[in-house]
Amino acid sequence: MKSRFHPVVVLPDTYEVLDLSTPTLPTPATPWAIGRYDELRPAMYTQELFSGRRHLHVGIDLGGPVGTPVYAFAGGTILHCGYNADPGDYGHVIVTSHTIDGKTLYALFGHLSAASTAQWAPGQSVARGTVLGWLGDDSENGGWPPHVHFQLSRVRPETHDMPGAVDPGNREEMLQRYPDPRMVLGPVY
Repeated sequence: MKSRFHPVVVLPDTYEVLDLSTPTLPTPATPWAIGRYDELRPAMYTQELFSGRRHLHVGIDLGGPVGTPVYAFAGGTILHCGYNADPGDYGHVIVTSHTIDGKTLYALFGHLSAASTAQWAPGQSVARGTVLGWLGDDSENGGWPPHVHFQLSRVRPETHDMPGAVDPGNREEMLQRYPDPRMVLGPVY
């Protein structure tokens, strides 16, 4: 059965679903790995950016080799493009706007290559399945292993940024604002 949404990353049949909630972070056996939504990650976000409080992950990480294409899951518009330079931040980011079932939904694609954001400008249209960009290496994506942080938002972001990890004390509010990306990714885990 054909999905109504295009995959954000075309994953192989076999990939690893990571548990990043543990005090010792795992080393994936393959670059194809997924980091979960609504996961507490206290050992992971040690950079000043997270101020010791933000460790509830509100996106899904889709890992693969550097240069793996990242696709628009549905038709929409480029809302923002930019670069978040702080260590541990997103690096190159694209934010898109989509109308799904009559409601506006925003999507953030973080940790991309520099070439990804260089090709887009706010206001440009994208079709379902358009290559938005490519997974960046650690020198351009905030210092992380290659992956895309894919996050949805019901609230329009003012810039090319959304908090990908939030304070667990605000969990219920943040999960309402940033819904589970599996609503468009499907049952990836």
